[in-house]
Amino acid sequence: MRLEDAAQAVATGDHPEPFSFLGMHEEDGEVKLRAFLPEATSVRAVGADGGDLGPLERLHPEGLWSGTISAESPVPYRLRVATGDGEHEVEDAYRFPPLIGDHDLYLFGEGNNFRLYNVLGAHPTTVEGVPGVSFAVWAPNARRVSVVGHFNAWDGRRHAMRRREARVWEIFVPGLREGEAYKFELKGADGELLPLKADPYGLHHQQYPGTASIVHDPGRYEWGDAEWFSGAGPGARGGANALDAPMATYELHLGSWKHRDDGTPYDYYGLAEELVPYVVELGYTHVEFLPPTEHPFGGSWGYQPLGLFAPTSRFGDPDGFKHLVDALHRAGIAVIVDWVPAHFPDDVHGLARFDGTHLYEHADPRRGRHPDWGTLIFNLGRNEVRNYLLANALFWLSEYHVDGLRVDAVASMLYLDYSRGPGEWVPNERGGNEDLESVAFLQRANELVYAEEPGVATIAEESTSWPMVSGPTYSGGLGFGYKWNMGWMHDTLEYMSQDPINRSYHHDEVTFSLHYAFSENFVLPLSHDEVVHGKRSLLGKMPGDEWQRFANLRLYYAFMYAHPGKKLLFMGGELAQEREWDHDAQLDWHLLDRPANRGVQDLVRDVNGLYREEGALHEVDFQTAGFEWIEGSDRERSVLSFLRRGRDPEDFVVAVCNFTPVVRHEYRIGVPRGGGYEELLNTDADRYGGSGVGSGKLAAEEVPAHGRPHSLSLTLPPLGALFLKPSAPGGQQSA
Repeated sequence: MRLEDAAQAVATGDHPEPFSFLGMHEEDGEVKLRAFLPEATSVRAVGADGGDLGPLERLHPEGLWSGTISAESPVPYRLRVATGDGEHEVEDAYRFPPLIGDHDLYLFGEGNNFRLYNVLGAHPTTVEGVPGVSFAVWAPNARRVSVVGHFNAWDGRRHAMRRREARVWEIFVPGLREGEAYKFELKGADGELLPLKADPYGLHHQQYPGTASIVHDPGRYEWGDAEWFSGAGPGARGGANALDAPMATYELHLGSWKHRDDGTPYDYYGLAEELVPYVVELGYTHVEFLPPTEHPFGGSWGYQPLGLFAPTSRFGDPDGFKHLVDALHRAGIAVIVDWVPAHFPDDVHGLARFDGTHLYEHADPRRGRHPDWGTLIFNLGRNEVRNYLLANALFWLSEYHVDGLRVDAVASMLYLDYSRGPGEWVPNERGGNEDLESVAFLQRANELVYAEEPGVATIAEESTSWPMVSGPTYSGGLGFGYKWNMGWMHDTLEYMSQDPINRSYHHDEVTFSLHYAFSENFVLPLSHDEVVHGKRSLLGKMPGDEWQRFANLRLYYAFMYAHPGKKLLFMGGELAQEREWDHDAQLDWHLLDRPANRGVQDLVRDVNGLYREEGALHEVDFQTAGFEWIEGSDRERSVLSFLRRGRDPEDFVVAVCNFTPVVRHEYRIGVPRGGGYEELLNTDADRYGGSGVGSGKLAAEEVPAHGRPHSLSLTLPPLGALFLKPSAPGGQQSA
């Protein structure tokens, strides 16, 4: 390229290889130095020792300066720049070498650079003794990529980046520090100047409506949860997610759980002070955050994220989120975050048409756009896109110490015809509707997560009958640790919403889940999706007068905790909140001034405690040996009775649920042994707001029932559940 053409290309931001022209180079036996400094009135080069290397002359009126340096070969230098504000010595970004290793680029091209977040993005670093920030971004189809910010007056001509293998662009900008706002300016292959883009690997972003990324140093935070990682029991990462561990999860939305007196949400530090003692006091083992990643639209609740590598700045900086996780761990609480690899919004500052092409998303709208949500779908057939998401999964588990990923909208990933009619989807290579690329991605993600981060869990929100969601990948399964039991949730909520007089006609809805309860490793969710958009709150779904509604809710919670499967309850459920969840408002904490609501919270606390203490309620959730019907077909009286057995089959709990408001006297059930039985839980107890009907201490009689030689004659409370257990020490039969 002729000198004049190269100068014009730099001045217009069109030079294809700016590092080959700017900076110091040996040309025709001379050492040339060129710098693009639009604000300069004069420029001199200064050696590392402070010695003068000569002046630079203006080569182009837009601010390109050039000079011949009095040196035999290129040497380290600085620029002494005079502007209207005086004279300053500055480092030149074009004197520094590339920082990304060839091996990192090779692995990325393969889709196997699983710590890619340490390579791409913005990272404070020191090069040749000079502090600054390294920037790198993948944009294979761009003609030019620049990093812009206040530091260069958002002028994309100033810090045009170096193009590397795998079409990654990088630059080290000396003098920048943590906290600097930045974006990437890209020109498409056709020369189109694209909207400024936030960093796909950005570790921090401006609070919306700001859309710039912010330089953040992730190594600054000092963790205090070493004991959590070194332990092996339920109160440590090594055991909290085990199949035989108690798993009682409190699901919450960070912005609407609790607000300060001035009506603003707590930040991460305030949440640590308020939330941690609350979940501990209520006996939960886990918390699950709706997606904490950065997202432009608050009404998406985080399910339309654009900053997958950054906690949302709505509640503070990344160190604040680390502090919240740290505090939960130090209190023995595991942390799950909702993760969204299925789709992303089409905001212009995000991933959509990132380099002027459909880079992250499918180009064909039949595969690339969700008809329900108007969002874009990741192209998982592209190595680099898979790598982006795989690295992101490991990022949250490693860098933020979270203990599990609940993967959102898995069903939408598995089916090419999800929410699509005829002609609106493209069959796979076998002619079917399975998205084979998504299946392979999910399998790989689960294999990678469990290999790299022992003790964590992945949980699928999958609403169809896709087989072996929690089955091992070597047998053709997807490899998740757990699957949400959406069928149980919908069936039982439908049953509980029936007037008790009609429940006998719907009996199968409350028992059907036991036909498939052991086909997957299920979590029983009463989730956020069931208390919005006109579905009413959980209490609002319950029929009857006020007393019956509260009794129904307490009964429902007890039934959930007795049923095989891990447990999840969305925030507000423990308060028996009357209104639907509103993501802009805090929970109705004032309800705890009412005895009925306080009674529900007390029940949740007590049933969580029993669930953790009684191995029979959690140790054998996913095998038939952990569950045994006593009587599951008493549809006329709408009563269920069953056993939960622990790892030791002689360790068992008897659960009896009366789904009608009628007191059942002398209700006989067969039990495994004779002797005394004690009442572990009665949802109708006075302290919960019930009527106080119960059986108290009992003795099994030698009266055969339900195929067993011993039985109990119970008084069943109205709309109530009883948990019973042999009362003799050591589990031996009483005399």
